[in-house]
Order: sequence, then C-alpha cells, then structure tokens
Amino acid sequence: MLLIVAGCQRQPSDTTASGNGAAPAAPPSAPSLEQVRAIAKEAYIYGFPMVDSYRIQHSYFVDTANPEYKGAWNQVHNTARVYTPDDKAIQTPNSDTPYSQLGVDLRTEPLVITVPPVDKGRYFSAQFIDMYTYNFAYVGTRATGNDGGSFLLAGPGWKGETPPGIKDVIRSETELAFILFRTQLLGADDIDNVKKIQAGYKVQPLSAFLGTPAPPPAPTIDFIAPLTPEQQKTSPEFFAILNFLLQFAPTDPSEVALRERFASIGIEPGKPFDVASMPADRRQAIQQGMADAWKAFSDHKTNDIDTGKASSADSFGTREYLKNNYMERMSGAVLGIYGNSKDEALYPAYFVDSAGQKLDGRNRYTLRFAPGQLPPVDAFWSTTMYELPSSLLVANPLDRYLINSAMLPSLQKDADGGITLYLQHESPGKARESNWLPAPAGPFLVAMRLYQPKAEALDGRWKAPALERTP
Repeated sequence: MLLIVAGCQRQPSDTTASGNGAAPAAPPSAPSLEQVRAIAKEAYIYGFPMVDSYRIQHSYFVDTANPEYKGAWNQVHNTARVYTPDDKAIQTPNSDTPYSQLGVDLRTEPLVITVPPVDKGRYFSAQFIDMYTYNFAYVGTRATGNDGGSFLLAGPGWKGETPPGIKDVIRSETELAFILFRTQLLGADDIDNVKKIQAGYKVQPLSAFLGTPAPPPAPTIDFIAPLTPEQQKTSPEFFAILNFLLQFAPTDPSEVALRERFASIGIEPGKPFDVASMPADRRQAIQQGMADAWKAFSDHKTNDIDTGKASSADSFGTREYLKNNYMERMSGAVLGIYGNSKDEALYPAYFVDSAGQKLDGRNRYTLRFAPGQLPPVDAFWSTTMYELPSSLLVANPLDRYLINSAMLPSLQKDADGGITLYLQHESPGKARESNWLPAPAGPFLVAMRLYQPKAEALDGRWKAPALERTP
C-alpha cells in the first residue's frame, strides 16, 4: 500500500517579481557537512524516544506475526500475568503489576476510557504517553482515586464540548498515543482478582459513548517496518522512521525553529528520507552525528546519572516538566522507556556499586535496609534485577525477578530488625535464599521502584541504601 496519511505538503513560495521590481529571494544555502553532522546529532537525541517507542508499539499493535503482538489499535489488551524473561519487546519492564495495553489512534474522533471501581487497598494506574514519550496524564489511585469513571481522550485537533458522564477531558498533543495500565498483584493467589479489574478497563469511540453516528474513518496507515535496537544505533534509516512519525505530531510552538533546522537536512513530517541515493560523504556525516548523540548520552550517564548528580525522576514527565530537555528524554527511553513521572513512581537505579564499579554477576553484593529505612511509599516498592546489555529480566532457578514489599513477611530479618538482600549469581545458601535476588553471570543493573512515593522520598530526606560488594 501507499502511505496515504501524510503531512501537509509545503507549497512553493511566490518567487515572481513584485510590483516594485524586487528580485526573488535567494534560496537558503545547503548546510555544510559539519552542519549536517551537528543537526543529525540533535535530531537523533530528539527522535530516539519516538523511534524506539514505535519499535515497541509496532510489535504490540501492528505486526501480527510478532510474539509480542497484543491486538488492534483502540482496544484494551490485558496481560493477566506479570512479565518474565520471555517478554523482550520493552526494556526494564516491571514484574509487580500485570499490564494492560491500549494503542491509541485519535485521528477520527476522541476515545472514552472507562476504569472500574478498584478496592481501596490496591494500586492501579493508567499512564497516558504521547508519541514523544511524554507522560501527559494519569488516571488511577494517586491521580483520580479508586472510584472508577469515564475520561475523554482527545487528539490535538478536537474542539468539541465535554459530554455528560465524563469526569475529565484529557488532551494528547500527538494523534497516536499509548496508554499503559498497571494493576497491582498482591500475591500469586490474587491473579483472579486482577483479571476481574482488567476486564473493567474499557475504551470506546466518543460516538459510541454518545450513541450518535460515527464520523468517516481516518485514512489507513501504511506502517513502515521498525529497526531493531541495534540498527537504531547506526542506520540512517532511523530518520526515515522519524519522518514517518512526525506526521502524527503537530509542531509545538516551542519547536518551530528546531523543526526548521531538522528540515534543512531532510527531516520533515511524512517526507521520504532517501538513504540509498544519498552522497557517501553526507551519509557519513549523518552517521557521525548519530555516534555523537550516543557519545553525549554516554557522557551524561557516566558524569550525571551514575554519580547521582541527575536523577531518573528527571527523565519522565510532561513536556512542561522536562522543559524540552531532549537528553533527559532520551536517557529515560534508553534506560527505562515508559517510566512513570516522579509523583507516580520513583526509580532509584544501581548501575555501579558503592565504590563506583560496574555491577557484574561474577561478584556478590548486598543491599541492606536499616531498621525503619524501607522505601517510604503509599502503595508498594520493589527491587528488580535486569541483565545487560538487554535490560531484560533474568531467568533463574527460583523464577524470582524481584523482591518487593508484598514479600516482606517471608524475608529474613537481621538481628537489629533490618533487612539484607543478597544480589548474586550463585545461591547465598538455603538459610538466606528467602532474601536472594538472583543475578546473571555477567553485567547487570538493579532498579528500585517506589509507587506513590511519600514526601521524604520525593524531597530527598530518604536515600536509597548503597549497593555493597562483598568478599
């Protein structure tokens, strides 16, 4: 099929001489190779979250042959289990809350999202994520309560009135979006309760909600094939995918000049990005710009994230919260795409031990919570193991991928009442296995999650304990 959803074509300007005899304006000069490289770097940092998110959503909602496929757009798809090492589309998934996924297409009309009443002791959330990976809204325990209700989700062009029966109108600045539902699992014997809640997550077009005729459908989208995670790092085809995605993302007023710079090297909504016919030196400049972007990310991670100068909380949120900080947005996508905004969840992460050395399963580590120093939350906390470089869950003999607050009754306490977790590849011994978080044989990272963090976690009064290497 031809791509029949396209951005508006730029019309040629009138270059005929005016009545006063003025000569037509000279066309802008083509950017130098140095400029191409610099703009490619900037556009890659800007576009990486979009392209990587598209890779995931293509596997979920487009590619029916993909083992990760969930189902069609504008339908809720429930996964009535926690994620395991077999789930490979999305990096650093949690294994606390069974997910429900909703790929959103708002081009035709708004959607009405309905959530059921949820028992007061259970956390749930619906995270609204646009194509940029900004978290633009929440429905759930923290944001709207557990009483349930219907919410209208509208795209950037909708100008209708709020209908009766709608608790709130939520606006997406992009035409395609993603809603990720999380429903807390309180234990292995709780899964049937989770299934009942998931069955109450509903979506319907506004016309169906109102009982009115549906508007004409939007044109069919000819979705292009995504790149693999490795290809995304080096292939200039990255920008062909970015062009495809930008047609569903109207230019924000704060980014007009930015988009004009991108257009100077062929990065424009809905336009082809013809790598095959590109001169070799220009292609090289673009690839150098991509490498420069990864070098900038590596420097940011080493100098800011690993040292604690920057927090993962700074990588997720609304456009207004991130203030168009595209490196932070890229960092969030690389290290934990679709992470929550900090009021919803905090993610203290361990990439190095207390001595600043990278984590490796050839070593043994402990994570000790002193008495009274467990993560302060209103919902729950967890500590999850991921192997590197994939950032996926770790297969192990216990089928244990995390230790969380629901497991506290089964954890062994220290003599002073504190709790020590053992993070290592081999068993720490039967007496300690209740507190063992199995690690891979090689490099890994550990992510802590604090859902509905209390004030002392948000303002820094509570600090995550150091991860100590042991002999």
